[in-house]
Amino acid sequence: MVRPLIPVEDEFRWPMGELRRCIEGMLEDLFGDSGGTDMVVEEFVPRANVAEHDNGYEIEVDLPGVKPDDLNVECRGSELWLTGESKHEKEDKGNAFHRTEKRYGRFERVIPLAFPVDKANISVESRGGMLHVTVPKAEEAWTKRIEVELV
Repeated sequence: MVRPLIPVEDEFRWPMGELRRCIEGMLEDLFGDSGGTDMVVEEFVPRANVAEHDNGYEIEVDLPGVKPDDLNVECRGSELWLTGESKHEKEDKGNAFHRTEKRYGRFERVIPLAFPVDKANISVESRGGMLHVTVPKAEEAWTKRIEVELV
């Protein structure tokens, strides 16, 4: 349980009692009853930046330590699917870890795409722990300027 910094005996005398309870609840949800000493890291979900341009999407995914052989990229309908596995290959003999936050194991990330894409021309590169995906829009989804004729 998170304890208030200011001792409060009578909650009705504390004008911000409701706010205090709300903040205590959020801190407890975030750090648990231990006040943060037993922080649990959830499953590995790669972080991504998705930028849309007139003719397509540029997607960068943070995948440090993931080898291209352990990664699968698929375009299914209007979604880009990234699946793979982050493997722990180093044995840590004799180390007494106080905290381990690196996550290993299988992952799946689905990135929705708002427009039809040209699946035949999707390119994927892996550089320095970053996956770079270029997804061109299908020609019918391109922004096309139409000239207005003066009659």
